[in-house]
Amino acid sequence: MESAIFATVKIPLPSSGNRCKCAAQSVRALPIRILTVGKKRSAGIQLVVDEYTEKLKHYCPVQDVRIKSNPKNARDSMVQIEHEDMAVMGLIKSNEWVVMLDERGRDVSSEQMASLIADAGNTGASSILFCVGGPYGHGRQLRERADVSIRLSSLVLNHEIALVVLAEQLYRRETYQSNSIVSRACLDGFDSL
Repeated sequence: MESAIFATVKIPLPSSGNRCKCAAQSVRALPIRILTVGKKRSAGIQLVVDEYTEKLKHYCPVQDVRIKSNPKNARDSMVQIEHEDMAVMGLIKSNEWVVMLDERGRDVSSEQMASLIADAGNTGASSILFCVGGPYGHGRQLRERADVSIRLSSLVLNHEIALVVLAEQLYRRETYQSNSIVSRACLDGFDSL
């Protein structure tokens, strides 16, 4: 089953021993869209997500999109997944690079996440879309469409917690890249002393 999930990976994830490539290369900042399936978020979670998206907007355009879970009030979980899958697929742009967050996805470190985003910027994609599924996970169409499937933790995370972890990691990546560029520029100046 797991090999079917990884068959969609079009850009290999860097191994944990590799140095993060994004720190040494200039890449265009892709707009980021975060698409979540779920109920109305708790006020605390929404506050944290809003804070990170506002911070991220200093580095690249960010859009937070939420789809209501079980949009047609299906009683059968498989039918619910199918309805959510159709709603998600209707929002994916044809030239968007899609990252599916899934408990069965590949583990990634913060450095690997940064490299994954940097590599996506080199594909010609118009934006990068992170998909956080509903309570029963992702549907077949999204699994087939996703460019990569990752998990944020070996622990199973509540979808709201996964969203907060994702937002923090995206912000961490942008500040790391920004600070490494500033640090290199400062260090280059010190070399001439």
